[in-house]
Amino acid sequence: MSLIPWLRWNEALPRLSSRSPAEMVLETLMMELAGQMHEAERQQRERSSAGRKICTGVDYSWLASPPRATYDLSPGERLQLEDVCAKIPPSYCGPAILRFRQLLAEQEPEVREVSRLFLSVLQEVLEQTKQEEEARRLTRQWSLRPHGLALATFKTRTRIAPFASDIPTISEDVERDARPPPRTWSMPEFRAPQED
Repeated sequence: MSLIPWLRWNEALPRLSSRSPAEMVLETLMMELAGQMHEAERQQRERSSAGRKICTGVDYSWLASPPRATYDLSPGERLQLEDVCAKIPPSYCGPAILRFRQLLAEQEPEVREVSRLFLSVLQEVLEQTKQEEEARRLTRQWSLRPHGLALATFKTRTRIAPFASDIPTISEDVERDARPPPRTWSMPEFRAPQED
């Protein structure tokens, strides 16, 4: 008889993450930004080396590699991005990343422009969440309102009289005595209120 199944109590049990969803969103979005900045740097280096190769006609990349200059965010810019990332709801993290990647593919920005593009995508997502929350709030407000009461008060306060007018006309006596012409079948019959 093997004791291996009995010794499994010593293995580490899978634990749930102790981080909050906001922290995970923040970390995911900042990792995406860092990865896309590195990719933009790589593409920029490839473009510059291809340009040099075209100008000189010779490829010396095998001989000496140029120093790798990396672009880092300023502390203020990083704090601003982290602050905006912390406001993004977890359900919008994936769509924000997809939109960011789509804009990067369309525009192919320089490394310095990537963070500004990322910030614009985050602000766009925040605006979208505000609009959806406002729509939800209005829907909830409308659904909690008693409908029967609102329609009853609407009916008592208004009268549909499209041809009634306060301006006296010459043919007013004729119009008052004559029966209005029959309307088409699909239109309702409207009558002006009779004032006595």
